[in-house]
Amino acid sequence: MWSTIFRTLLATRQSQVIAPARRVLLQDVARYSNQRIAVPLRSKKPKSSKPTTQYFVDCRHVRTIGGKGGDGCVSFLRLWCNENAGPDGGDGGNGGHVVLQATQDVKDLNHITSLLRADDGEKGATKDCHGKNANHTVVKVPIGTIVRNPQGKVVGDLSSEGMMFVAARGGAGGKGNHFFKSDLEQAPQVAEFGATGEETAYTLELRSMAHIGFIGLPNAGKSTLLRAISRARPKVAAYPFTTLKPHLGMVQYDDYEQIAVADLPGLIEGSHKNKGLGIQFLKHAERCNALLFVIDASADEPWVHYHTLLHELSMFSEELVTRPRFIIANKVDLPEAERNVELLAHHVDVPVIPISAKMGTNIAEMLHEIRIIYETSRTAREASEATAKEQEEGPR
Repeated sequence: MWSTIFRTLLATRQSQVIAPARRVLLQDVARYSNQRIAVPLRSKKPKSSKPTTQYFVDCRHVRTIGGKGGDGCVSFLRLWCNENAGPDGGDGGNGGHVVLQATQDVKDLNHITSLLRADDGEKGATKDCHGKNANHTVVKVPIGTIVRNPQGKVVGDLSSEGMMFVAARGGAGGKGNHFFKSDLEQAPQVAEFGATGEETAYTLELRSMAHIGFIGLPNAGKSTLLRAISRARPKVAAYPFTTLKPHLGMVQYDDYEQIAVADLPGLIEGSHKNKGLGIQFLKHAERCNALLFVIDASADEPWVHYHTLLHELSMFSEELVTRPRFIIANKVDLPEAERNVELLAHHVDVPVIPISAKMGTNIAEMLHEIRIIYETSRTAREASEATAKEQEEGPR
């Protein structure tokens, strides 16, 4: 039945004339075509039944403190044959730096604590023994991490493997009294304290969180859908705002390609005014390359939900509206959803895919379209990067 509705909606959408500015998907590529697209794979390994507390962290506020330098030593050498052999106090060691390093080993900021502190340098000792320099504290962050200062200015962009950013410098070690020996002062009784390390606050943000992001009102079925297409296990319940932090799942295809799909917290009317933590939730959507609107097809007038979500995105950022998107009409297994899906297709200007995340209806067709929109976005991004590179190099 749903395959017939699916083809009917397709024919209806193709017959309508859509303005080029509002045409989101490339119609010649992503119009439910029969072109060869990689087949999504279903994991045969059973999921764990234990509760999970893992979630995706794409923003973290941290305070970094560099290590303190070691103090210099005041000491005088006394030998059996010479009680006044001169000063022999050693210098203190340097404190360690706090360094952020981009790497492919980590995918989010969940492992980073709010306080990053480096080790202190060791103190100087007698017999001209200098203190040991402290090791630097290297914190691994995902590639594409943006570092902002408290004023919101971007001070670091870790865009490639191995790139480093010194977040806080350690203090220099203090000089011992041997350093202050001179012709006029043969027995100095003074030494330096080690310098304190820098203390700075930063905001770490990820430029990109996932290829696809699920946008929808609370209780639209976003977490259930992510459970159906991946091995992720976000919490599912019958009350709103069950999901408060993003959850990430990976969809695997038979050509070894993996697409990251994010379950974002639900939005409500007035989210751009920070109602219901709306600003924080909308920032998650900025880090997704394409947006899929999950709409409850069993609700009254589901197209109103879509226009509400679109309005909130446009009020927060006009750029979000220009990203590739289509609608997923969820809960079509309910009896009142069949008529609503047909009406929804007539009230919107983007493709509508009717599915049931709970029963598994049309999940394969949805994954087929996700792969198409993923390939389209990647091709457009590669073309823009190539154009930008040519403009930077300039004519030879």
